[in-house]
Amino acid sequence: MDLRLNGRVALITGSGRGIGQAAALALAQEGVRIVVTDIDAEAVRATCDALRQDGHECIGVPADVCHPVQVEALAAQAVEAFGKVDILVNNAGFTRDKYLTKMPLEDWESVIDTILKGAFLCTRAVLPAMQQQGWGRIISISSRAHLGNPGQANYAAAKAGLIGFTRSLALENGKFNITANAIAPGLIETQLTRALPTFDKLQEAALAHNPIRRLGSLDDISNAILFLASDRSGFITGETLHVTGGRYSS
Repeated sequence: MDLRLNGRVALITGSGRGIGQAAALALAQEGVRIVVTDIDAEAVRATCDALRQDGHECIGVPADVCHPVQVEALAAQAVEAFGKVDILVNNAGFTRDKYLTKMPLEDWESVIDTILKGAFLCTRAVLPAMQQQGWGRIISISSRAHLGNPGQANYAAAKAGLIGFTRSLALENGKFNITANAIAPGLIETQLTRALPTFDKLQEAALAHNPIRRLGSLDDISNAILFLASDRSGFITGETLHVTGGRYSS
C-alpha cells in the first residue's frame, strides 16, 4: 500500500533508541527524510549512521526537549536542511517509578518536563510552518499508563496530559489540514524496558492480562505511526490509538 509519504520530513524526538529509532527507520523506508534528535549525542549518531547506510536522508541534532532554546535551534536546523517539517513524533520520555510518598520532586519534575513540556515546546516550534503549508501530522506517544499505574503517578500524569494536549491540538488545527493523534502502547519489548528491574513482573502481568498473549514489538508501534503519519488517516484526529494487545486496565 502506498502511504504517499515519499518526500515528507519527520522530526522524531527520543529517536536515538527504542520506539523513536524504530519509527525513524520505518518512516525512512517510506521515503521520509528524518530529523533524528535525542539528548544522547552518541545515540543520535548511531541512528543516523544506520539510516545513511541504508541510503536514507537524515540529519542528527542532539537536543534536550526541555530547553526552549535548544528546541528552537532543532526546528531551525530541520528547516535549514529540508525546508520544512511535515511530521512531528513526540516520543521523548522515560520512567522514574516510586510510590508517591517516596517520590522526590526531581523525579516528578523530570518525567513531567520531558514528556509534557517537551511535547509542548517541540509542537510549538514546528506548528506555525505546518499551518502555513496547510498540512501536518502531530503524533504523540502516550501510554496505557494514562489509565493509572501504581508507582507511576508522574508517568501516568504526563501520559494522560499528552492525550488532553492532543485533543486540544486537533480542535485548534483541523482547519489547517493538520491532524493530531496519540498512540498508547502497552508493554513493548525494548532495550529500555528489558533493563527495568521489574521487567520480569511486568512481562508476567502483561502475558496474563493481554487478550493477545504476547508483548508488543517495536514494529507494532511503528506501523501505527506510519498509518497516522499518512494521508490514509487524514480524517482521523484527536484520537488515542491503544496498541496494547487488547489490554486496558489491570
